[in-house]
Amino acid sequence: MPLNSMTGFADHSGTDEETSWVWEARSVNGRGLEIRLRLPDGFESLEPVVRTAVSKAFSRGNISVSLKLGRRTGAAAPRLNPAVLEEVISGIEQASTLAAERGLDLMPPTIADLLSMRGVMETDTRLPSDSAELMAALKAGISDLVSGLKEARAAEGASLQSILSEKLDTITRLCADARKAAEESGFRSGEVLRARLQTILDNTADMDESRIAQELAVIAVKADVSEELDRLDAHLSAARDLLKQDGPVGRKLDFLTQEFNREANTLCSKAGSTDLKSVGLELKVVIDQMREQVQNVE
Repeated sequence: MPLNSMTGFADHSGTDEETSWVWEARSVNGRGLEIRLRLPDGFESLEPVVRTAVSKAFSRGNISVSLKLGRRTGAAAPRLNPAVLEEVISGIEQASTLAAERGLDLMPPTIADLLSMRGVMETDTRLPSDSAELMAALKAGISDLVSGLKEARAAEGASLQSILSEKLDTITRLCADARKAAEESGFRSGEVLRARLQTILDNTADMDESRIAQELAVIAVKADVSEELDRLDAHLSAARDLLKQDGPVGRKLDFLTQEFNREANTLCSKAGSTDLKSVGLELKVVIDQMREQVQNVE
């Protein structure tokens, strides 16, 4: 089952005889599910419909949904405003009277002059929020929008799954390298310890052998990284299982990468050779890269 990402974009547009609209949805990663809406004035009743649809479809992500509405070209023809025309004519009459009193002869305005005056001809730009047909079409568009966003997040999730699988393969290889380096380091350390112990025994007659054994055991435990490597193997198996599961697994993967990092840190601190230390540092780099990608998994 492919992973789902929290990153995606979708849009859905439509028109009727008077209105055009565009739904847009953008999604980015988030700790939980957060929904932000931008709706035109008068269309607030769509908010609960959007929130319900988004909440049912997604469990995590910061999701922004917006609706843009506009009048179709030619859908709203200009109309005469008789009240404004009356005021304009009255104003012209007063101006003509004052001009005549002062001996001025004004050219009478033409019909075109009157219609060009501000407010005489007006276009109704109001959007019909009370139209049942429009509201039904907008609600239907919400379903298409959510489906589009799900497809976008699934496509991004498929890419994430491929990247994470590659990171897990790299970690598997590095764990094998770490085991080999640890074995070589342990062999060399054992030879050195045995030589030092023999030197001490040859020069000290009354040394407590049990105390020496205890100290050697402590040194061996501190130098042994087999437990860390075993836990890394277990984490690898758990991560691969999560990639095959249905549903949101982002939180579990995020926790698992923290466990990966903890074991890699311990491995580096216990490394008894430069080779093992180098492998441990490379492990930390790959784990950090994996954790960065996991932040986008739903």
